Amino acid sequence: MKTKSFTERHIGPRENEIVEMLNEMGLDSLDTLIRQAIPDNIHLDALPSLPGPLTEEQWLDHINELAAENRPGRSFIGYGYYATHLPEIIRKQVFENPAWYTGYTPYQAEISQGRLEALINYQTMLVELTGLELANASLLDDATAAAEAMLMFYHMRSRKQKKAGVNKFFMDRQVFPHIAEVVRTRAWSRGIELVEGDINTFEPDEGFFGVIWQNPRRDGEIFDDRPLYERFRRLDIKTAVIADLMALTLMEPPGHSGADVVTGSTQRFGLPLYYGGPHTGFFVTREAYKRYVPGRIIGVSVDAQGHPAYRMALQTREQHIKRENATSNICTSQVLMAILNGMYAVYHGPEGLKEIARRIHRQALLLHHALQNGGIETTGKVFFDTVRFRIPDREAFRRKAEKADLHFNYFEGDEIVMISTDELTTRDDLEKILQLISDHTGLSLSLPSGEPADNIPADFYRRDDFMTQDVFHRYRSETALMRYIKRLESKDLSLVHSMIPLGSCTMKYNSPAELAPLADARWTSLHPFMPDKYARGFREMFVRLEDALCRLTGLDAVSFQPNSGAAGEYAGLITVKAYFEDRGEAHRNVALIPASAHGTNPASAVMAGMEVVVVKTTETGNIDTEDLEAKAREYADRLAVFMVTYPSTHGVFEKDIKHMTETVHRYGGLVYMDGANMNAQMGLTSPAVIGADVCHLNLHKTFAVPHGGGGPGAGPILVKDFLKDYLPAHALMPVGGPKGRQVAAAPYGSAVVPLIAYGYILMSGAEGLRKSAEIAILNANYLETRLHPYFPTLYKGEGGRVAHEFIADLRPFKDKGIRVTDVAKRLMDYGFHAPTVSFPVAGTLMIEPTESENKEQLDRFLESMKAIYEEIMEAGENDADNPLKNAPHTQEMVTADVWFHGYTRRKAAFPVPWLREFKYWPPVARIDDAYGDRHLHCTCAPVESYQKE
Repeated sequence: MKTKSFTERHIGPRENEIVEMLNEMGLDSLDTLIRQAIPDNIHLDALPSLPGPLTEEQWLDHINELAAENRPGRSFIGYGYYATHLPEIIRKQVFENPAWYTGYTPYQAEISQGRLEALINYQTMLVELTGLELANASLLDDATAAAEAMLMFYHMRSRKQKKAGVNKFFMDRQVFPHIAEVVRTRAWSRGIELVEGDINTFEPDEGFFGVIWQNPRRDGEIFDDRPLYERFRRLDIKTAVIADLMALTLMEPPGHSGADVVTGSTQRFGLPLYYGGPHTGFFVTREAYKRYVPGRIIGVSVDAQGHPAYRMALQTREQHIKRENATSNICTSQVLMAILNGMYAVYHGPEGLKEIARRIHRQALLLHHALQNGGIETTGKVFFDTVRFRIPDREAFRRKAEKADLHFNYFEGDEIVMISTDELTTRDDLEKILQLISDHTGLSLSLPSGEPADNIPADFYRRDDFMTQDVFHRYRSETALMRYIKRLESKDLSLVHSMIPLGSCTMKYNSPAELAPLADARWTSLHPFMPDKYARGFREMFVRLEDALCRLTGLDAVSFQPNSGAAGEYAGLITVKAYFEDRGEAHRNVALIPASAHGTNPASAVMAGMEVVVVKTTETGNIDTEDLEAKAREYADRLAVFMVTYPSTHGVFEKDIKHMTETVHRYGGLVYMDGANMNAQMGLTSPAVIGADVCHLNLHKTFAVPHGGGGPGAGPILVKDFLKDYLPAHALMPVGGPKGRQVAAAPYGSAVVPLIAYGYILMSGAEGLRKSAEIAILNANYLETRLHPYFPTLYKGEGGRVAHEFIADLRPFKDKGIRVTDVAKRLMDYGFHAPTVSFPVAGTLMIEPTESENKEQLDRFLESMKAIYEEIMEAGENDADNPLKNAPHTQEMVTADVWFHGYTRRKAAFPVPWLREFKYWPPVARIDDAYGDRHLHCTCAPVESYQKE
């Protein structure tokens, strides 16, 4: 073994195990398997030319050299991004802890109770601070949240409004520019008429369905918006407010005044600047609107023992599941960041948060009074954290400030400078700022002594107690908080316990070496709107990563702006839409999408304003090429794009893929490749080879970025050269194409996430990436070969092989009363997370082991599945007393004084020998989903309120 080789450490099977697995399949080489799995006409002729492979030490040296090119300085730019301090106990025990960052989205709630409780804390914090009733479990950023509010209101229009064709939405001009631009993009793509102006002078009429404004405004001013709500309510116009969450610890919350939605960013609650992300967008609304809410909502139900248990509430209303009828395409969100936000609130409690907010406000007041007293013209009257003033020869002042590593906001017009204080602002900072201004103007400036006079009217302040729940008061010592975090951690199953074989999710290993830059302030402390010359390390990294991704995919240009795979789909389709519109072909709006596609594909197409036309699949699971030809011909005049996942969501490299893409091109359409399954392509084939014009890549799948329990992710898009002018642009920074539209708040989206993928690529090199793809295919085919006699494989390629994942059919066991859910829950007793349940085919499991798992782990999974098969065979028809129906079995159940079941306690909890060495105990029994939906609780509450009647 090459002990310095990253790939040797990343890949699970040893060489002797690879030989054993190949022998099990009757194969003489890995190359033979790949030739059987992948059609001959799409094999790459040669490996892409990539840098590396680097050893871990070389990678750390390289990233340290790049970090030295960044100059974070001290940012007071604000505009929604502020310096913060994440307490070390939270950073070490949550953010840098693989038990937290390697978990998956909590679809299997029984083994996700820790994350779910942490998210309940987050939701409760938001409900309390905003004065509304229902928060979701995070969105991608504040700009996305604002756009989602507009879309939610659009879909909530009354029957009368729809009949009248009500289609106008008003946005105040004092919304942050980077948020406003994303709302503009979303309105353009959906055909909504967006009207912009001054919210205080706007005269609404019945042609509007919604409005949005920001308070405090982009210029920092706080205004009295209370009279607005009734004015809009009378006309059935829904209201959304973009709020500063830290300011809401002091200010009267919008929910108390009548807001329908409150959105914004929770970045101020402990998240570093990260050069723009990942940051959590929050979304809080009224419970009456629960069926329209984008993203996920965590709620409380009860388990089979009658104990409280957390779950994803109203799970079937997760919008992308509705496909072309969805109102949102949100899938991956920002779970890990939301957990950090919630822990920050638990750490500080309401009094600590108010103390931070008062300090931020006080520092701004001190600066404001010092400027005023010294003769500087200030333009703000009522503000929380932002001081706005005029200064002569502003560009000369800017040069002096930047030379002193001080960064201010210059986006508000000639001679205007804005300075936003934050959690870390000190008196020394203020004195340095005043000295700089003094030197420039010749005026004598000094901080006033004593307490500065407040400028916020007394009736603007909130008068209620908030965050009174026990969790926000109980863990004041770090010892207590440490144990609370550990208690939650111990409830979850993650990659630290066992393989997570989720099909279409690629739950591979995430090396700490890749994550190392995220502990370096030179990467984490840059404001996204700083001049490029102070972020040269980032810019160089993006250039190199773009080159590597282009070489891997065969495409020509990249945008890193999308914050998730689904966001990448939307961004790619927006790019296609902008291209056709620029060519005078705006009528091209039809998206051909296979019936087997992930739900986000049609949901994203609808969001992009396209008409979805479904292409059939054949009995063998492949896309019906005749139906594709017929539909492409039928819609030739309007055909925009064909969306295809490759290898397919059925786990097969379809042999006719090039014929399909050629068909679409022949009828004037473009080809969008969903990159969710790119892990099986690396170094073996590529999107360009199969004929794609645009694709997105899931960095949190293929490129070893942690899933974080449901985010953060990243979904950069890649395009051919003729589309690069239409790549996502930005309102404030020079990125993307000159004809592009903005799709996320920050210029580079979740900018530090690509750093992780960059490390994975550099340490793997081209050969390592190809080896990863080969072993991913090997591991899947090994499992498929061994499992097929017990659980038949639904689809295979023409060579009799699957790709990197496969679908096991459990429908034949219906006759014994066994459902796929029973098998999923029983796997928890064996210490495994279930594969993907009932997607893309109901009643099946989609299994993807990834390249990271060794043969021992694969064999344990196989032994578990065989044992479950035997349990199914032993079950009588509709027999309710069997281990599958009662799974999962908790420690409390197994150690109870009385045992009522017809099988032994050992069979319930220790069905295979290795569990005696280490046993993960599901913390709750099977959760009652229906009860949770009938009794919707989505915040912290006394335990007794959740007990079954």
